[in-house]
Amino acid sequence: MIKIMFVCHGNICRSPMAEFVFLDMIKRRGLSDRITAASSATSTEEIGNDVHRGTRAILTKYGIPFTHREATQLTRADYAKYDLFIGMDSYNVRNMLRIFGSDPENKVVKLLDLTDRGGDVADPWYTGNFEITYRDICDGCEALISRLTE
Repeated sequence: MIKIMFVCHGNICRSPMAEFVFLDMIKRRGLSDRITAASSATSTEEIGNDVHRGTRAILTKYGIPFTHREATQLTRADYAKYDLFIGMDSYNVRNMLRIFGSDPENKVVKLLDLTDRGGDVADPWYTGNFEITYRDICDGCEALISRLTE
């Protein structure tokens, strides 16, 4: 089983959106028996909080199933438990490496670096635009699935 961890700052907007979008994509492709995903935060600011209402609204709009969940923080021990850590932006990647101490197995990658366009996933916490974030995440998750199934 390939285990993916999506990571953002607070684990209430982008990383849970990526988790639920990715899980839906792999389910539709019949890959749920081979690949799974979770999400976490690099900060403690939102620990225990549910997914942001804007993320819930966009997932509902596009028919992506989701469940209640509580934000959790990434830990050093997670490095041994997951095969790949997908950061939403450069700041997240830097904090993931700080939490892990290093990345000897090259498990840490930025989501949009898997696409042809690169860059950071738009942060709706600041932009208020969950549509752009959803587009970025869909593009990145499609590229990730292609990478995993090559």
